[in-house]
Amino acid sequence: MGIEDIFANPLLLNILINFAVGLIVTISLNLEVGFADIPQFGRVLTVLMGALVAGGITGRIVASIYGKPSGVEYANHLINYKLVDELSRLLAQSPTLSITMLVLTLIIAAILGGIVGYLCSYPALRLEEAYLGITLLAFGDVLQLVVWNYDPIAGGTEGVMIPDVFRWIGTGPVRFVGATFIILGIALLVFAYAERIARSPFGRSLKAMRDAPLAAEVYGKDIVALRARVLIIGGALAAMGGALWALYTGSFKAVSYSRLTWTFWPWAYMMLGGTGNNVGMLVGVLVFSIVRTLIYTYKDLIGSVIPINPNWLEYMLVGLVIIAISLFRPQGLLPEKPVFALPRKKIEKIRKAVLGENIEESEAKES
Repeated sequence: MGIEDIFANPLLLNILINFAVGLIVTISLNLEVGFADIPQFGRVLTVLMGALVAGGITGRIVASIYGKPSGVEYANHLINYKLVDELSRLLAQSPTLSITMLVLTLIIAAILGGIVGYLCSYPALRLEEAYLGITLLAFGDVLQLVVWNYDPIAGGTEGVMIPDVFRWIGTGPVRFVGATFIILGIALLVFAYAERIARSPFGRSLKAMRDAPLAAEVYGKDIVALRARVLIIGGALAAMGGALWALYTGSFKAVSYSRLTWTFWPWAYMMLGGTGNNVGMLVGVLVFSIVRTLIYTYKDLIGSVIPINPNWLEYMLVGLVIIAISLFRPQGLLPEKPVFALPRKKIEKIRKAVLGENIEESEAKES
């Protein structure tokens, strides 16, 4: 068995793709909740916006490039599936255009996700925690209902197929393996970006605002600007995650972007890993991705030994983890650690230098 056969295993692929997309979305949530203490219960809003870019904009751009129908008729399901199959075959012959469309989709998704995040910053400045969480949750439902009931955007209840920007890699398992590792690479870049934020003055300002907002404001931190900026960044990253998931699956249907999958699961991942700790996000998402995939894969076997329908087991698992973590380990598996502005060795060197100078000064005074 070759290495390509190992990675083509559906079980492993499901774990990896769920981990990659889940990591992007969870990191975006951690920036807003773990770093800035904003009760973000509307994560599905920007995820859906990113998926909508892939489903309603990317395909139209590709169609217009090849002179195919790209207006309202593009979303007609009787036309869409035939048109998208043709566009995917054309994209397979042009890797450069395929990669360009992937990058362009992520850029547009990030811009629109950032705009939505900025608009969300207005209620974030005026509402208390509980009211803000409910408001953000409602925003996501409103967008879903609009897209679900207005066909010209992205097919309404029928949804739309999406031109395959990964077709140039190959077909069948090869396509999914290649797409998975591309998305996994993007997820690791997002992780590195989040770690850079955590160690930057901006990241330390967010934590200062979270821990002592009044003190942060006294020391000159603009609380309004900090909240707006982190909501823009978080919204942009989450929208990229939604766009990547839609491109990977090759289709978009608004109803599939539910509060449970794209808001409450990321919350469970974040709480399990350790709020405020990006490395904890890696652990939380990976553990849940493995468990969820195993439950789904072996649900028939599990159903023969437990007295409940295994289809509900993963939903129960999310609820139980949130309750258990809240009661017994609220800091998560990997609690947040202090982040120093300078490396520890350099701080120690400065401390010794300062102590040495103080000793010399005291000896000079005594003499």
